[in-house]
Amino acid sequence: MVKISRNRMIIQRVDRIRRIVRIDTQKIRQDMLENLQELFYLAKKHAQNSKLKVPQRQKWVRIASYVAQVINSLTKSFDEAEITKELEQLEKMIHEAMAEEKSRGTKEPSPGTDSSEET
Repeated sequence: MVKISRNRMIIQRVDRIRRIVRIDTQKIRQDMLENLQELFYLAKKHAQNSKLKVPQRQKWVRIASYVAQVINSLTKSFDEAEITKELEQLEKMIHEAMAEEKSRGTKEPSPGTDSSEET
């Protein structure tokens, strides 16, 4: 029978937890990347919508660019606080763009809804 010291058991548990956290972090990162990629394509779709006026389309280009920056940041490192801050900024930009569309009376689907527009 092999005798394992308490210190070794503790080290093994810490290593196991570290592996679990690494795996969970990668899963979270992958899920976030997938959602951000969807958001990028939706913003791109709005930016290419010829029914919108040029200033509104430019806002959606800016949003798509910002999403691309967040994706780039997320692929380089996973700083939860920084990602949260960037997502809050992104949400603010989207709300501003949507509010302007509403105030101009533009009938456009909300991000996340399917439409039959050209891409």
